[in-house]
Amino acid sequence: MENLPDQSEENRPDKLAKQDLLKRTTEKTTSFAQYSGIAFQMLGTIGLGVWAGMKIDEWQNNRSPIWTIILSLTAIGASLYLFIRQLTNK
Repeated sequence: MENLPDQSEENRPDKLAKQDLLKRTTEKTTSFAQYSGIAFQMLGTIGLGVWAGMKIDEWQNNRSPIWTIILSLTAIGASLYLFIRQLTNK
């Protein structure tokens, strides 16, 4: 397509298509990074709950891993709460 005299350089259809593609790619990358961050946050929260439960069970010399179970389930609940809260804020 020729660049007509009344069209400025910035409003050419091929340039607009490239800008639109760049905008969509940037949005996809940003959303991927945000969701990856949420996943790592969930992993860290659950891991911390399991680790703390294991340490408390070890410290108290428990036969059954009661604190590990309690803190693991609490951490899973907390991470799901944070996950839903972050999704609704976006």
